[in-house]
Amino acid sequence: MRMAEEALRGQLEGAGWRFVQPVAAVTGRSRLSLRAAPDADSAQVSEALPGEPLELLWEDGTGWARVRTVHDGYLGWARADGLLPRGPVGNGELTVTALRAHAFAGPRISRPVLTELALGARLTRAFGEVVEEEHRRWVPVLLPDGQDAWVQEAALSARPDVDVAELALRFVETPYLWGGRSAWGLDCSGLTQLVYGAFGRALPRDADQQQAALTPVQTARRGDLVFFPGHVGVMLDDRTLVHANATYMRVSVETLGEGEYGARLQADLSSFGRWTQ
Repeated sequence: MRMAEEALRGQLEGAGWRFVQPVAAVTGRSRLSLRAAPDADSAQVSEALPGEPLELLWEDGTGWARVRTVHDGYLGWARADGLLPRGPVGNGELTVTALRAHAFAGPRISRPVLTELALGARLTRAFGEVVEEEHRRWVPVLLPDGQDAWVQEAALSARPDVDVAELALRFVETPYLWGGRSAWGLDCSGLTQLVYGAFGRALPRDADQQQAALTPVQTARRGDLVFFPGHVGVMLDDRTLVHANATYMRVSVETLGEGEYGARLQADLSSFGRWTQ
């Protein structure tokens, strides 16, 4: 079956195309894996965080859906049961600012955990008052599937980070995960997209796309991105970078030209990129 969205009608060669209109959807309460093919064994290409808007393009009849993320236009296959047609109606939207957090069944740390949250996940503020308990402030929320939950106000407060480099450093020791976009596990371009996005700088998903989106510069300064073949990191100064890498399977800090790994990075360096918008 040859599938394409309606906007491409008249632009594709050959016969037998079935055209579909994208339908708005959101990710459910858990992170949603986007895969390269409608197969659980295929590679994860990205993740959609809880509550993030998606476009449902079509379903294949076996439980898989072809989807596109709204914030960066990234395509992948996801389990259809991880999608919702819309988020709940409440008292406004909340964005998680903690690197990692949990939503609880009640306003107490001993209550059951309902789901894992991460920086950038979206919740709905439920109607009701903040509850204070043992000097903690609990905010009533609705998870994307509409279930009542409670999140500590600290996980929703303004970030203390002054720039993208400082935020990137907070991810040090986070496990490396191909296609990951959260502090539960991320890849190199997932880290850079996440920290730039937290400061209102929308980057594409992949390293080569990010390289094309930024202005090339000869000398790096703090907050610039550094590019290698198929890899990207955030510069802390003109020589030091923080990056999610499969060499150490975690987020780590390296100095260009220093040590065996630093020497390899220096030799492979292709360019620095700067946000100038």
